[in-house]
Amino acid sequence: MMIQIGNFFFKYRNWVFIPLYLALFMPSPEILAAEQRYWVMWIGLFITILGQVIRCATIGLAYIERGGKDKKVYASQLVTEGIFNHCRNPLYVGNILKIAGIGILSNSLLYIALFIPGFLFIYQTIVLAEENFLRSKFGHEFDAYCQRTNRWSLRFSGLVATFNNMSFRWQRPVVKENSSIYVWLIGIVLILLFKYPELIDNNAQLRDQLLVVLLPLLTAIYLGIRYLKKSGTLQGL
Repeated sequence: MMIQIGNFFFKYRNWVFIPLYLALFMPSPEILAAEQRYWVMWIGLFITILGQVIRCATIGLAYIERGGKDKKVYASQLVTEGIFNHCRNPLYVGNILKIAGIGILSNSLLYIALFIPGFLFIYQTIVLAEENFLRSKFGHEFDAYCQRTNRWSLRFSGLVATFNNMSFRWQRPVVKENSSIYVWLIGIVLILLFKYPELIDNNAQLRDQLLVVLLPLLTAIYLGIRYLKKSGTLQGL
């Protein structure tokens, strides 16, 4: 049953992020109020940035086919190098940290109590569906990989050696994460400006000026990277 649910969510997994981002701005009781909100802000920023760093590190070291095939779970090879040697699902771990961190940053108790558990359930079912496919295709090779590598927790032992022994391709995360980072940064900017007005002395005019500058700037960077990718100047493989 869980595998069937996971196959369904895998098919529509990219759409999951739309309601998650919209839910950040739903009315909700705060996690912490008044001056204590700065703890929420800094903790949220740290967690969400950590998630993005993990994703970029993973993609820069070892490329993996993440799109499936015909909207179904698929893999032509079992990738066990790079960060995948330390965690079986580092990209999903990165996503979970990004969403959890930005939820904390939004200071929304409703988001943390309701949407994060739902997001974790969805990812758990997707991983079970993927593991079912990988086990059926790679058999003992995948079982051996599971025995030495955790599903969710990152093994730090040997991590430095992994980076020393592999070439990090910065172009790959820049190209592959361009859309994701763009939406993520837009979300962070909006949360900081609208939910932490004290950062700009509650100056609505300054907030609007920053929006006029930052949002077009981020959009220009995003479109510029897309252009470089399509023109072949910036390679993502």
